[in-house]
Amino acid sequence: MASLIVDLQEKKTTLADFENLTIRILDYLPNVISDEVTEKNGYNIHVSKSAGITKFLRPINHRLFIYSADEFRNEQVRFRSLIQKIRDKSDYWTLEEKHLIDSYLYTIQQSIGAGFDLLANQNSARKHVGNRFEELIKVIFTEIGIANKKTVLQIPYQTDEGEKTYKCENDLILSPYPKVKSSGKHLDEKEIVVSAKTTSKDRMGKMFIDKILLERFVQHDQKVIGIFLNDVQRKEDNNIGFTLVSGLFMVYSKFLTELEGIYYLDPPPNAFKEPYNQYMKSFSELVTKDIWNLLTA
Repeated sequence: MASLIVDLQEKKTTLADFENLTIRILDYLPNVISDEVTEKNGYNIHVSKSAGITKFLRPINHRLFIYSADEFRNEQVRFRSLIQKIRDKSDYWTLEEKHLIDSYLYTIQQSIGAGFDLLANQNSARKHVGNRFEELIKVIFTEIGIANKKTVLQIPYQTDEGEKTYKCENDLILSPYPKVKSSGKHLDEKEIVVSAKTTSKDRMGKMFIDKILLERFVQHDQKVIGIFLNDVQRKEDNNIGFTLVSGLFMVYSKFLTELEGIYYLDPPPNAFKEPYNQYMKSFSELVTKDIWNLLTA
């Protein structure tokens, strides 16, 4: 078996890949984090001290995170049954079921982030954590039976040196068809462009600009959604801060264009307040309800 850091760095293509890695990390964490825990606004800040080196884990929402490897294993069967329920397009969901969807996937992604916090330097870890999140979102849509793929739209433009191409990378395209119809040259208007990022920080504006750019290039309305892990970060050693610039989001929505939705595994506090709750929801709301409406719109 590969070392844990190698496992963390390797691309994941199945839900089982992610579950096995999560269990490895959850088994590892109790051995390396201390009893020293700071709790702020529902988030735990954990510390690891070894050989004179102190490392801090990213803030963990203790309402969502499953700390026990045994408990995570126990939830596997329930989660798989919910995946089937999503595939069956059930229109009845309990709050507990929706919570498990968000909690299970949040635990997978945050355990990966925690693993990198402990085993890699920040700069090299950031890209890997982001890649694993994109892969996790892709895996979930594949599991629930929605055709998807990553695309790079090639947008030509003229310069004094001749024609050049701007590459507009889309993290994921979701399709109502058996296979994705969008390609590097066009986007199908019934398909959904997805931006899947661990945080909206420094990226929210690009989603709005990309939607405008895509629609002008393909010359039709294009559905665009954002999927984020969270918008929270550690401040110094014992505090947290929320990074969603909610005012800017509303300005973009009113004066630039309106996205079809923003979804979080761990929504920031403002997401539950008016008027933001009209645009921002939990990821479980997307997969249990909104996705089917979006794909048939």
